[in-house]
Amino acid sequence: MADPNPPGIGRRLLRWLASPSSRWPVAVLLVAGVLVGAAMVVGTQVAIAVTGTDEFCGNACHSHRQFVYPEHKLSVHYGNRTGVRASCSDCHVPHTYPAKLIYKVRAGVVDAIAEARGTISTQEKFDAQRWRLANMVWDEMRADNSAHCRSCHDPEAWDPKKQSEDAVKQHKKFLNGKATCIDCHTGVAHKEPEEPKKP
Repeated sequence: MADPNPPGIGRRLLRWLASPSSRWPVAVLLVAGVLVGAAMVVGTQVAIAVTGTDEFCGNACHSHRQFVYPEHKLSVHYGNRTGVRASCSDCHVPHTYPAKLIYKVRAGVVDAIAEARGTISTQEKFDAQRWRLANMVWDEMRADNSAHCRSCHDPEAWDPKKQSEDAVKQHKKFLNGKATCIDCHTGVAHKEPEEPKKP
């Protein structure tokens, strides 16, 4: 007699996954699982590496290629006397997992939607959004105490004798936890936006 309430697809799938295989030996299933897992890990790392280059970040979106990347190329973070270059991902993407993956997915979706909607498709539209966009980034940097900046700039390596008197004073605020890098250094890699005039 047929069961009047057959199990749903979810229950059948769980039963199938939990039942021993009569077709494949356990060793084959384990090896296949390890290979699939390894392929996923390697694939993720390759995708992270490819999408973390300046060439990708600077050219993947129209707005980055036209407005943001050229500014970065003119900044001291791109070309300087020491030859140390900070890439887009050095400043904008967390350096640890899983925060890096989560951020890249979220930022990619947000950028794709903005590009598709055309909200930043011209210089005028981009400039109209620049203050809001910059503040979003600055707020992220304040929230993590400018961790991206500090991954290259080590406060313990600062030499106050090589800093201006004003820089030493401001850096004391940082060392005392009263300020973070982005509070003073807002225009170091991109043109600093002007705050819109209040109506």
